[in-house]
Order: sequence, then structure tokens, then C-alpha cells
Amino acid sequence: MSDRDKLGRRGEKLAARHLRRNGYRIVERNFRCPLGEIDIIALRPDEVVFVEVKTRRSAEFEPPEVNVTRAKRRRIRRLAQYYLTEKNIDDFNVRCDVIAIVMNEAGGTELEHFENAF
Repeated sequence: MSDRDKLGRRGEKLAARHLRRNGYRIVERNFRCPLGEIDIIALRPDEVVFVEVKTRRSAEFEPPEVNVTRAKRRRIRRLAQYYLTEKNIDDFNVRCDVIAIVMNEAGGTELEHFENAF
């Protein structure tokens, strides 16, 4: 596994912990289908939340959430629709969030949760 992949996995683990601490129930991590991958799928009462996690070592040039481009948002929406159809889910509200994480070399971590990001 590359250093980039390891950083991403650490970020996803921190994001899942953050969500659980805030009352979400994680139902899927790294859900893969023919259309791509969703980092985290979580539940809240009457709500399915699709979460894109972006982790960086530094926000010096730009914050991690900037990398959730229009194309990425479109892909996540299609993935969410695929998931809802596959799991026959139709009675929940749906939301797409972004969790941006910066892990600096000194061991500090900054996490920002953008609810209903798109």
C-alpha cells in the first residue's frame, strides 16, 4: 500500500470515528460498485449520508475539500443513487457530506465536517 493510500485510510478511520461520536451509524466503508467507490455511508434517523473523505498532509496550498470537484460530486451522486437502488432504500432523506482532514508532520490533526456539502 502506498503512503498516499495509507494516509487516505487513516483519514477515513478518523472520519468514521468522528461520525460515530456524533450519532451516526456507519453502514458501509469503501463501498465499491461498477461506478466507483463511496468512502463512508452512514445513517442517522430517517437519513442516509454519503461521505467523501479528503485527507492531506498540509493545507498550505489549498484545503482538502477543494478537491471535491464538480465531476467528483456528480460521480458521488450517481454512486448514491446506485446504492439506494441496490439496497431498495426509498424512505430516507439523502445527504452528501465532505469531511476534510489535515494531518501535519507534528502529529496534529484538523478535521472539518461539511454537512450537506452538495
